[in-house]
Amino acid sequence: MARYIGPQCRLCRAEKTKLFLKGERCLSGKCPIAKKAAPPGKGPRTRQKKMSDYGLQLREKQKLKRTYGMFEKQFRNTFKKAESLSGKTGENLIILLERRLDNMVYRLRFATSRKQARQLVSHGHVLVNGRKVTIGSYSVRENDVVEIKEQSKKLTVIKDALKEYTKSGVYPWLELNPDEMKGKVIALPKRSDVSDLAEVKEQLIVELYSR
Repeated sequence: MARYIGPQCRLCRAEKTKLFLKGERCLSGKCPIAKKAAPPGKGPRTRQKKMSDYGLQLREKQKLKRTYGMFEKQFRNTFKKAESLSGKTGENLIILLERRLDNMVYRLRFATSRKQARQLVSHGHVLVNGRKVTIGSYSVRENDVVEIKEQSKKLTVIKDALKEYTKSGVYPWLELNPDEMKGKVIALPKRSDVSDLAEVKEQLIVELYSR
């Protein structure tokens, strides 16, 4: 996950949708995008111009890239890998992004956002199959066990994040034991299962990189 030190909500306004960069807090009525529908910057008349096909493709790519907090080079390399796999490139891209360890820590409710999840991973609080992994882009596999190491289970940020599990649970391709802070990838995700990315039109991203 790339380091971005600017206002998180500004990115959501730029894409005209909630990217959940602050996790579940984005569901609150205090989210700035609900108060400021227009994109950031000057020149409101300029912002209202009809967008070209290239502009639509670019915005869709930016939306997905920012959701997972990646640099352009990281995202493009992931796309190239998706392109080399069998099946639809767009769906492969989503699945590869979902398999990132920082995303998996977020999906397992160990963190309230992907940014926070990346910090937990890079600071050595996360184990994969009993071994410490500090690379957020590490790609998990089916049957991998992702857990919080014993010394880190007392961290308040993790305990607070796990409270969301009692409200929303986890996605169907995952299982979680909240008491042991241990989760398992019981299957690789399918594109149709990633409900919070339902509005993402990945085919536009494929068209953009195919230019």
